[in-house]
Amino acid sequence: MGSVSLKIGDGTARFKRATLCSSAVNILMLFSVITTNLFALYAFTFSPKQHLDNPFHHPHRNISLISQHVSLIIKEIDSSQRKLAQMEKELLGYDTLDLSRPNLAAELKLFLQHHQLPLGKDSRTGITEMVASVGHSCEKSADLLSQYMSYKVSGPCPDDWSLAQKLILKGCEPLPRRRCFAKTVPKPGLTSLPVSLWKPVSDKIVTWSGLGCKNFNCLNSKKLSRDCVGCFNLTNGHETQKYVKARSKNDFVMDDVLALGSGGIRIGFDIGGGSGTFAARMAERNVTVITNTLNVDAPHSEFIAARGLFPLFLSLDHRFPFYDNVFDLVHATSGLDVEGKPEKLEFLMFDLDRILRAGGLFWLDNFYCSDDEKKRALTRLIERFGYKKLKWVVGEKTDAAGSGKPQAYLSAVLQKPVRI
Repeated sequence: MGSVSLKIGDGTARFKRATLCSSAVNILMLFSVITTNLFALYAFTFSPKQHLDNPFHHPHRNISLISQHVSLIIKEIDSSQRKLAQMEKELLGYDTLDLSRPNLAAELKLFLQHHQLPLGKDSRTGITEMVASVGHSCEKSADLLSQYMSYKVSGPCPDDWSLAQKLILKGCEPLPRRRCFAKTVPKPGLTSLPVSLWKPVSDKIVTWSGLGCKNFNCLNSKKLSRDCVGCFNLTNGHETQKYVKARSKNDFVMDDVLALGSGGIRIGFDIGGGSGTFAARMAERNVTVITNTLNVDAPHSEFIAARGLFPLFLSLDHRFPFYDNVFDLVHATSGLDVEGKPEKLEFLMFDLDRILRAGGLFWLDNFYCSDDEKKRALTRLIERFGYKKLKWVVGEKTDAAGSGKPQAYLSAVLQKPVRI
């Protein structure tokens, strides 16, 4: 029995066909219909014993009795439908954010209201109402979410991007829309491609609120991550040689990797792209790359955009907002190393596999292996996908922060197989 249900299990409210929970509800509804029909049959066919000899002895009393039975049946059906609807909501778990909390922002309550379709039930999908797209985990951070939604309507938005990022990192993703104007930062001096790819970005055209450093010189003196040491320096240093000149056997030259692509490489996705240098080198080769990043300790998104590239402000806990089998190449560094249980990395890897086309390349670039067990676990996980190993190098190199201690890294280029 087909039906449409609402669910926010993986972070967004969307409509999908009924699953096991809905099937159980459908069985209960079928049982209820059968029961009420039997009850109706009994009501219309039953006559008291004393009227067997003369069924028309009290016709008005019989009609009244039948009317009472029908009324009871209607009430029972209505009650059953309400109970089943509530059971389905509880089973699917989408209606958990309590809007009756006293300190919840009025804008949040308004945004989360269910909106009935103006023409009633949609004949194609069965949908009767629209539900706001808000991450299910937002319920765990209701106070922070309410703070985020506290603002003057049609006024300037609070300078609270760091609060928004904090909510995202807590799994509250996507965030609700707001009816306020985001703070604007003048951006003079922007240039067109390809000049913008390597032109130094001015300190004045990015937002520094909520960050420890207030200029790029400060950022270039810090190790922001294993993949971003001096990565905002576009005039000299390692960033200018990245993907063009190898410093170790783990560093693959971009042109060599592109030559391995089956059917050509046109569009790619870069995970944890730092300052966008991978996308910049690809742009020089007429390949469009979307760079996934957050502004952790630095204005990554604004810097990448200033270079004329496409930043995607999204955490790795969120399902990638792309259709299946669309990318020719997926590039990932140590940013792929999500914390937590191994199952978390499995979910991420399966989502990456979903968006990569058959014959496409998965470039694992200098993935840090803290110990042999981690390396073996990652190897076993990759082998489950049946990728063809075009390149596979495990080697040691000195820590980029200058500690002098050699560390193990895995680099690989893998080709996704055709699955039938």
